Parts: sequence; C-alpha cells; structure tokens
Amino acid sequence: MADGTRRGNTVERECVDIVEAALLKDRVGEVFDAVVVDVKEREPAVGTVQLTTPAIVARVEGGPTELPLGERLRVSPAAVSGAVRYLTQQHMVSREREPGTRRDLFRVHNNQWYEALGNRDAVLSRWEHALREGVASLGAETPAGRRLAETLAFFEFIQEELAGMMSRWRAHRASLFPSD
Repeated sequence: MADGTRRGNTVERECVDIVEAALLKDRVGEVFDAVVVDVKEREPAVGTVQLTTPAIVARVEGGPTELPLGERLRVSPAAVSGAVRYLTQQHMVSREREPGTRRDLFRVHNNQWYEALGNRDAVLSRWEHALREGVASLGAETPAGRRLAETLAFFEFIQEELAGMMSRWRAHRASLFPSD
C-alpha cells in the first residue's frame, strides 16, 4: 500500500511540475514575491518557497545565508531550481552563461512546444514503469489494479501515437515553412 501511495505521489508531483513549468515558461528573468514556507534543517540555505503569483511552490537555494522561514522575499526563476531544472530537462529552455559574468541566462527555444512534446517519451516511460509496478503489486484482477492497467494502456497508446504524430508534424511543418 505504501508503494502505491509513493507512486501516486510521484505521478502527482510530475503533473504539478508540468503545470508549474507552463506557468513560468514565458517569465524567465522576472523576479517574484514569495514566502519561505520550509527550510532544510541540515542545509538552512535550502528550502521551499510559495510564490504569490503565480501560485507555485518550489525548491529554492538561498546562497550563503539561511533562508528566513516565514518571511517574504523576492526570488527569480533561476533561484527556483526545481522549476528551472524541469524546464531545462523538458528542453523548453537552455541554460547559458552571460559572457564575462557568473550570471545564467535561459534561452527559450523557437520550437519549444515541439521539443517539449517530443521529449515526453522519457516521462511517459517513467509513468509506465511506475504503473506496471503498481499493477504487479496490487494484482491485475483487483479493482485498483485494473484501473492502473487501464491507465498504463492509455499511456502506452499515447506514446505510440506520439511518435507517428511527431513524424506527421515534421512533414506538415516542412510544407508550411520550407525555408526553416
């Protein structure tokens, strides 16, 4: 039962990460009002912040000083490491160094949605793996096991269709934008 709950929490967190990344994708470089809601006991410069707008909870690394629990502060997406890491992993942005500085720049790709959708393969594979384990641990004949098996079949279907859809998109895009 604990494994099923853990897997469910993992899938839920992945879904929240997708929504948060979508909310932040056009806001690279902005600074947000936030409140520190949690600080790691062993690493007081690392914790969790709740952004005021957009409503996002994210991991933040405060640098050389302790994060002030319960206090308001201003954070940039670069400081919100979880969201930035997710955007980078999904190929929606790439991290570059501003020449002559230690400042990171995040470049939004021209074809970010194409890239992000095309790279769903790894996420779908992780979800499929978790769902297979769930079906095996719950039993395929139990009501919960059947629900997980149906969800697994859905993700397998999506993954198979995605490959064909991306191929059709490339051909369609080439006919619309032949010089690209």
